[in-house]
Amino acid sequence: MIKRTIVLTGGGTAGHIMPNLALIPKLKEHFNKIYYIGSENGMEKNILKDYKDIKYISIPTTKLIRKLTIKNLAIPFVLIRSVCKTKKIIKQIKPDVIFCKGGYVSIPVAIAGKKCHVPVVSHESDLTMGLANKIILRYASVMCLSFNKACANKKCVFTGSPVRNQIFTGNKQQVLEDNKTLNKNLKTILFFGGSLGSKNINSLVFKSLNLLTKNYNVIHITGKGNHINYNHPQYVQLEFTNKIEDYFALADIVVCRGGANSLFELLALKKPMLIIPLSKAESRGDQIENANYFKENGYADVMFEEDMSTSNLLKRIKTLFQNSSALIKTMNNSNQTNANDKIVEVILRQIK
Repeated sequence: MIKRTIVLTGGGTAGHIMPNLALIPKLKEHFNKIYYIGSENGMEKNILKDYKDIKYISIPTTKLIRKLTIKNLAIPFVLIRSVCKTKKIIKQIKPDVIFCKGGYVSIPVAIAGKKCHVPVVSHESDLTMGLANKIILRYASVMCLSFNKACANKKCVFTGSPVRNQIFTGNKQQVLEDNKTLNKNLKTILFFGGSLGSKNINSLVFKSLNLLTKNYNVIHITGKGNHINYNHPQYVQLEFTNKIEDYFALADIVVCRGGANSLFELLALKKPMLIIPLSKAESRGDQIENANYFKENGYADVMFEEDMSTSNLLKRIKTLFQNSSALIKTMNNSNQTNANDKIVEVILRQIK
């Protein structure tokens, strides 16, 4: 193997971390050294502890708070300090290329990479570009896209969304073995609200459980610190799991948020989805755009937060089961194939 070094970066939520991890098996075929630059106390630091052959390096970071607050005044000063530290790191490890997966931690890495004349490749998961990637685009050589209409800039190229190989290895029998009260004759619904959980989805599930468990098994991933007191033989609750692929394998349909990475993983698994996107009151509206795209292309159904009720949930779930065969057939014709290979090819083309 040619001796090559790559730096990966991205953090804040699982959506900025898991796509990086999805690429690692393929990257190891071309790079003998992989570094990960992340925040000092972020989720990415804890996740990367399990990757002993990847060197994790932390830098100071701060996140833009989308409201008037004095804390935002610190951003320029932290950014300057972070860029300076990252430049020293880059000069020391001498990477051949940098791959950014968005999030606020990626910005100083992209800026430092450009200043050190290291090619920068980034990836945008959502239908419209987030603030971090809008900034990173100025410093990147190429921006890879999950959606084929996300950006008209000449630097942008459609590759699809990275998907972890492990999601295809799910063992539903293990879940049934661990939860013997589940009824094997019933369909199973998986509810989850992303890596941090969703209070609104959790509340809807809790209000609906008495009716849901009459006809379905319910798997409910609440997010850490969001325990709900409810006991029923057809109900399994967990705050977090490192084996999400097992629960994906068991699920007949999935009710979830509109984060792009989760949606594309479920698309790859051909799982019918009911998407409840984060509202514009709590986001820039990217999940709504992602959800509408999936609905328009026949991959999923969508229920907005303002329409959330037990009766509407039960109606949507019933309809989703009725239409599941048509949804799966449409999913089989999606253009989301070989994204991992395509992204790695783009990365390799940037190496001088």
